[in-house]
Order: sequence, then structure tokens, then C-alpha cells
Amino acid sequence: MVAVVTQPDRPAHRGQRLTAPPVKQAALAAGLPVLQPARLRDPAWPERLAGFGAEVAVVVAFGQILPKTVLDVPARGSINIHASLLPKYRGAAPIQWSIIRGETETGITTFMMDPGMDTGDILLMRSTPIGADETAAELFVRLAPLGAEVIVETLARLDSLTPRPQDHAAATLAPRLKKTDGAIDWTRSARDIVNLARGCNAWPGATSSTPAGSLTIWRACAIAAPAAAPGTLVRHEGTLAVSSGDGLVLPRDVQPENRKPMSWDDWLRGARLSDGARLGAP
Repeated sequence: MVAVVTQPDRPAHRGQRLTAPPVKQAALAAGLPVLQPARLRDPAWPERLAGFGAEVAVVVAFGQILPKTVLDVPARGSINIHASLLPKYRGAAPIQWSIIRGETETGITTFMMDPGMDTGDILLMRSTPIGADETAAELFVRLAPLGAEVIVETLARLDSLTPRPQDHAAATLAPRLKKTDGAIDWTRSARDIVNLARGCNAWPGATSSTPAGSLTIWRACAIAAPAAAPGTLVRHEGTLAVSSGDGLVLPRDVQPENRKPMSWDDWLRGARLSDGARLGAP
């Protein structure tokens, strides 16, 4: 490894102290040169990178669109590690959107980078099931070491791998999540709402207005049972559940606005709501 390129130091933690990104900390501990460009689109960067004589570049979660002049600097191009089975879920949030949209399988893809958004030719792919209750935060942790394994194998087999073009007609997009993406629509199916909570855990959270204030639902389960008007609290097996478009949603872990996370039952006791109350109403 001839050099590491990562984001600039930024203010963080209490007091907003200028803090080095974890990648930089690991690289310095390994005695590697570290580059921290504000923008790799600046004209001087290709020449500066070329001075390292790199054979290949590995790119993961860098946070900038890299211009072709930078991608072409290494003699054998640039390889990206992407957390989906391409061409599905191209973009910044493949883990979150795969869960939000109810996928039961995902994985890691390595591919040769081109100027497009995750459009390059595929090198290797490794799939893994998504657990029925697995959150985006949990899947992220599980995919990280798998991504490391696949890129090491990709580099070891680079001489024998034949890049294969993606089926662009089958592509789906996974844009960066916005806070508004977590808004719960109680007319959706119970499974869709549960998947939204899973995919928005740990950010931005699946949120709904309630008579007791805004509430974020971090975990929930879907129940096949008769439902009332969407968003209505109904009695179910000794507790209250929320009606959706096709059944009930039973929240498990929730967080009221400006308070710590708590169980659904604890929130109900404090909110003092009874069956018939509406969530998500204007």
C-alpha cells in the first residue's frame, strides 16, 4: 500500500474539536502516507496521485464523485466495494433501501469504477441473506468484514478475473436518505412500515406524530389482525397496537422527541393514550 486518501479532519465531539477520520488514524498507525483533499476534482490532484505510482486504487464510502482523471491514475484502474448486489441499489444508501424495500438478500460487489454512479463492470459478488428483523445498522456491521474479504479476494485474483458489464435495464437506485424519508404513512402495509423502521435504524428513524408529540419507532413487528382506520390505536393481547393499511404494527423500541429510547409499553404509560387515539393525524 503506497498511500491512503481520506476526508479532511473535521470538527467533532463535545467542543467541536478538529478530529481526524478513523481511516487516517489507522493509516498513520500503519506508517502510511495520508492525503486529505477537500475536492479531488481540483486539477492538481491527478498529477499528485500519479506520483505514488499505484498499480490499483480501492475505493469504499469515500463520499465524493471521483472524476475520470482520478479514476484512471492507477495503472490498472480503480475498484469500488459496494454493499449491494449490483445493478440493484446503486447509490449512497444501498443497505438502508434494500431493507426498506423488503429485500431478503443483499451482498457485496466489487467493480471497476467509471464516471457513472456504480455503473462499472463487475469483478466479484458475494451474497448474504437479510434477517427478518435485521436493521440497517446491524447489517452494516455484518457487511463490513464481508466487504474486506471480497476486496482481498478481488485483488488476489485480479489477473484472472474477467469484468462483466452490468444489466443497466435492471438497475435500481438507493439515494442518500433524507430525514423526511423516515415519515411513517400508516396507510401502507404493516410489513412496509416495519421495514421502514428497520431500514431507518440508526438514522433518520421512522417517525410519526402522536397526540403526545413526535415519536420515533426503532423496532416493530407486523401482526395479521383486523385493523381500524390507519394510525388508530387498537387493543391487542394486553397492549395497544397501531392499525395500518392491512393489519397491525406493534412497536417494540421507541423514542419520544428529545428523550431517551424506551419500550413501547413504557411510552404508552407516560403518554396516557387509550384505544381509539390516532397516530399520524394532522
